Amino acid sequence: MADDGFGGKAFSGSDADEKSGSLASDGFRAAWARGGEWGPTVKACASELTELPEGANFGFLYVTDAFTKDMPSVLTFLRETTGIQNWVGTVGLGVLGNRVEYHDRGALSVLVAALPPESFRVFDAIEDERVEEGLAKLLTDQKQWLGEERPGLAIVHGDPRNVRLTEIVEELAESTAPFLVGGLAASRIGEFPQIADRVIDGGVSGVLLKSEIEVVTGLTQGCSPIGPLREVTQGSDNVIKEIDGRPAFEVFKEDIGELLSRDLRRVAGYIFAAFPMHNSDMGDYLVRNLMALDTERGWVSVGETVEPGRKVMFCRRDHAAAEQDMRRMLKDVKARCGGTARAGLYYSCVGRGQNLFGSDSQEMKLIQEELGDIPVAGFFANGEISRDRVYGYTGVLTLFR
Repeated sequence: MADDGFGGKAFSGSDADEKSGSLASDGFRAAWARGGEWGPTVKACASELTELPEGANFGFLYVTDAFTKDMPSVLTFLRETTGIQNWVGTVGLGVLGNRVEYHDRGALSVLVAALPPESFRVFDAIEDERVEEGLAKLLTDQKQWLGEERPGLAIVHGDPRNVRLTEIVEELAESTAPFLVGGLAASRIGEFPQIADRVIDGGVSGVLLKSEIEVVTGLTQGCSPIGPLREVTQGSDNVIKEIDGRPAFEVFKEDIGELLSRDLRRVAGYIFAAFPMHNSDMGDYLVRNLMALDTERGWVSVGETVEPGRKVMFCRRDHAAAEQDMRRMLKDVKARCGGTARAGLYYSCVGRGQNLFGSDSQEMKLIQEELGDIPVAGFFANGEISRDRVYGYTGVLTLFR
């Protein structure tokens, strides 16, 4: 393989149907494998990691939900075969490797790294019933590790069932690392384990990274606005009653157009509510599902708490717009990265992937097309975390410089 400016590489595997493969760069190596049983699959993945980066001391591990119950065994096997003791990760409806996306089958995705000694700290789950206690302990541990300095980044994973999830993410960003990236576990079997040096359950866990580990992050939306930015003038809980002083349903129909308004069954899974981020200069917005349309009272119920004065717009999930925005994000992070990167982590929504881009691993191919062959691992999440917010229908990319 010709060098493309990203450093020396080793690549095995040829296409999206490959059973395993790997890719290496300076200080990083990614490996991925798929199979019907966890044992042969993790062995195939481990065989792709035989040439570890010198000083490899950290690993990210993602498994599809077919291997949820086998996660402790998978972690133990990788720890013993690689000698790497520190790991974080979780379960997803699919996993990502270089040029490949594995859905609806048993699969693993791994990224191992040689990080500077004492440059990271793994933290256990901060759970809803002990949020304050967990944050206080983490802050104490952090100060013992860094003094008054704050970490540059936290890579986190969370349990979507946690009732205080949004609060925990916000408090983590405020009290520990100023910027978070990550995703929420996704599973069809009712279990949502995470890895924080061991397999745990519930809350939010992850790893804090010192600012000496240089990273660049990007967020791409999977939906595009279809109407103007408006204001909620009456509403509470998750019910929007009035927008711009008019019945919310009336405004909704106006924005989605006459064609969709004639057959509201077509709205499900296509039209969403979006709430712009007031503290962002990047045009970010939170996308939330439509829960119900009350045609008699003229109300619109959404998957978000609303109050008068909050800005809102409606948007559609659109393949072409999502691809355009992803290319924009990739060009932006490449420029901010100086045109080079050593490795990456990518967390994509379960509503993206094959549900939006098709079955040809298009998101990963877009990453390769724009950034070249760099080791990448990740998973399809039940919600994505960027900065201090939990998003939906987005992709969150982190590049290691």
